[in-house]
This record gives sequence, structure tokens and C-alpha cells, in this order.
Amino acid sequence: MSLGVIMVMLDGTVVAIANPVIATELGASLAEIQWVTSGYLLALAVFLITAGKLGDLFGHKRVFMVGIAGFALTSLAIGLSQGIGWLIAFRVLQGLFGALLQPAALALLRAAFPGERLNMAIGIWGAAIGVSSAAGPIVGGVLVEKVNWQSVFFINVPVGLVALVVGLVVIKESRAGALSRIDWLGVLLLSGAMFSLVWAIIKAPEYGWGDAKTIAFGAATLVLGALFAWWQTKAREPLLPLGLFRNASVSIGTVLMILTAFSMFGAMFFLTFFFQGVHGLTPLDAGLRMLPMSAGMIVASPPAGFLIGRLGPKIPIAGGMLITAVSMFLLSRLGIDAAFADTAIPFALLAFGLSPVMVGATEIIVGNAPVELSGVAGGLQQSAMQVGGSLGTAVLGAIVVAKVADVLPGHFTAQGLPAPTAGQVDLMKDAVAYGQAPVPPGLPDQAVQAITTASHLSFLDGMHLGYTVSAAVAVLAALLVVFVRAGRKIDGPSVHVG
Repeated sequence: MSLGVIMVMLDGTVVAIANPVIATELGASLAEIQWVTSGYLLALAVFLITAGKLGDLFGHKRVFMVGIAGFALTSLAIGLSQGIGWLIAFRVLQGLFGALLQPAALALLRAAFPGERLNMAIGIWGAAIGVSSAAGPIVGGVLVEKVNWQSVFFINVPVGLVALVVGLVVIKESRAGALSRIDWLGVLLLSGAMFSLVWAIIKAPEYGWGDAKTIAFGAATLVLGALFAWWQTKAREPLLPLGLFRNASVSIGTVLMILTAFSMFGAMFFLTFFFQGVHGLTPLDAGLRMLPMSAGMIVASPPAGFLIGRLGPKIPIAGGMLITAVSMFLLSRLGIDAAFADTAIPFALLAFGLSPVMVGATEIIVGNAPVELSGVAGGLQQSAMQVGGSLGTAVLGAIVVAKVADVLPGHFTAQGLPAPTAGQVDLMKDAVAYGQAPVPPGLPDQAVQAITTASHLSFLDGMHLGYTVSAAVAVLAALLVVFVRAGRKIDGPSVHVG
């Protein structure tokens, strides 16, 4: 299972490092580069719960293997793409295969380990995420800098081959023996609701949160979601049995995962632009800057599983969220010339804060679900993470852009430049919010330096506000943990393993 997640996590971290180079070499716009990430997330979020159900029905090992093979092949296709359109299309397809892989991995862990050992198993699985996260920025930085951006996708091919061989040998098949069909109407309604939700979140910064298109997609989410919930009470074999949420810990764990991903992914989205744009670091140096966080997860995840097994989920998760809030607060104080130590300390704290939350929330959702719904529960956990990450990126992105637009004129005048007009600010704010300095050609060096400084200081103001909001969300999540109960596992039919 760890080999599979290593492949997915390597992909996620190296793509973040490679994005600036992909934009330059393929002549991609900022919106197109956003779709390199957003297209993947959209496909992943829409298909996760359905993919979990496919595993419950046809076998988690079989679905896991298809996911690994498809992920590796689409990675190869992405690396061979000659234009940004093809690259985005293959990233969407890669997201579909990633959706097959991740819930099946959690379901196989759930079937293989008894309840008293599941925390530790998920902790080790989380450590594998830390290993791949630690390797990703550095490997990605070396490959982008010394080889090319295509190589960051090609690296998934040998990892996928190893995972296939090992998986075929050691994984035992598991599936729900009582299930016999797929709730296709449920698939259609849920996919439509998830698509509308994630699309609205992704496009809201472009459309405007009060725009009619954003409101229309939000309304479609509510209507399709309500129809899906109604149909699940009528379907003979529902896609997502609503009885799963009778266990309060499953519901709270889902909300916790959304808030955690909101805080983490939303805030971390801007770090690459801070390091490579404002700080002027190479991709490799940017990867090294993020090493304390990734390496910290390697160390923190297994003990987090042990602590949750001994103390229950409440104290470790609440403590983790408070540590995360402290880390976000420290990141909100970063200066334009922040040294390695200035980021290393909050990054290490972030790793030790997030580890018990990720392990605990995953165990709460998957561990409290009946075994025959473990694939669906795994899909629910991953869906919550993707929705939370997309929501965090969109909301915090909008906050950063609004803050940049507000402070940009003041920073221009402070640098001895004429204040830009409202129209000029509107043209510049998006570029500045991504760490770029919109310098017109042909200006003298003094003016170039003044515009660059004003732009970078405006970006920092926006980023600081984004981290402050993330810290507040982390505190809210810590308060929510008060309502978590260990609960009893929901009873259900047995699962066929063998």
C-alpha cells in the first residue's frame, strides 16, 4: 500500500516544483497552469467514492492494481505531451486512476489489520507519505534543474512497476461478499454534485463568488446532493449508505479532514511562489527548504498512530491542530528575506501537528465504518481531503488576491512610484498574488527594483493574511475534536478475503 501512495505523493510534490518551468517551456498561461493541478483534483474528487464502491464490489486488490497501472501509464503520456492541452487532458485521466488507487489502499489496510493494530498500520502508511513528500521536492528539483520537467512524470513509471510486482505477490484480495450491483443512478447524482461543487470552488476566484455562474453551480450542488441523499434511502444497494453517518465520529472525522486539508493545502499552495518568485530560489533549493516538513512526517506519523491507539483520537488530534495553528502563525510572520531557519521551525512543527490529525481522522472514518464499506469509507476520506484542499486553495487564493489589490498602491507609493490606478491594479493583482513582479520592458534598473520590491511586499501581505486564516481554521478544528467519541464499529456483513 505504501508503494502505491509513494507514487501518488511523488507526483503531487514534483508537479508543484515543475509548474513554473512547464509554464515557461509550453507557453502556458496562469489559468492553464492552474488546470494542471485543478483538472487532476476535479477528476479525483468526482470519482473517489464511486471508485471505493468499485473496490468493494469487484475486489480492492484488482482496483488497486488497475489504479497503479493506469497512473503509471498516464504519467508516461503526460511526459510525452507536446502541448499544454494534452498535458491537462492526461492529468485529468491520471486523476481518475488516482481515485481508483487511494480508497482501495485504505480498504486493503482495513481488511488486513485488526482494529487494535489499524492505528499503527495507518501511521506507517502516513510515514510513507512523509518519505515520498520528503523525496518529492528534492528529486523534483534535481530533475527539473538537471534534466527536464518531463522527467518528474517519467519517474512514476519504475515506481509503478515495482508496486505492481510487489502487489501481485503479497496483497490478498478483499471485497464485500454481500454486494452484487452498482447504484448507477447514485453514481450519476453524486458525480454531478461533486463536479458542481469542485467546479464552483475552482472557478469562483475567476467568476467572482457572487457571480451568477458561481451561484448556479452552487445551486446545482445542493439540488443534486439532495436528490442523491433521497435516492440513497430508496436504492436497494446504495452507493453511499447514509447509515454510515449514524456513527458521529465518521461525520466529525469527515469534517476534520476537510478543515485540515483546507488549512494545509490552501496555505501551502503559495509557498512555491514565495520561494521561487519572491525569494528567487531554484526548484532544487525550494525543495530543500520544504524538507523539514516532509522529513518531520516520516518521524511523526508512526508515533502518532501509537498515541492514538493508547490515548484515543481526541487528545492527539486536538493537540495536533493546535500545533498546526502555531505553525501557521509563525509562517504568517515570514519576512521577504526569510532564512532557512525561519521556515524550518514552523515546517517541522507543521509535520508534528498534521501527522496525528491525518492518521487520526483517517482511522476515525475508515476504522468506524463496517468492513464491507471500507472502500466507500476510504473514498469518503479522500473526497473530504480533496474538497477541503480545493476549497482552501480557492478561498485563501481569493483572500490573498483581495489583500494584494488593497495594499499594492500603498507599497508602490512607499517605493517612490506613482500609485497605480484601479484598472492597473486589476491587471497586476493576479500576477503579484503568484509572486511575480509585473515589470514593463525598458525601465531603468532603479524603477525595476522599486516595482519588484513593492510587488513582493504586497504578495507577503496577502500570504500573511492567508496563513492567519489557516491558523484560525486549525483552531476551529481543534475545538471540533471535543465532540469526537471512540464509538463502536458499525456492524455489517462480512467481507470475503482471500
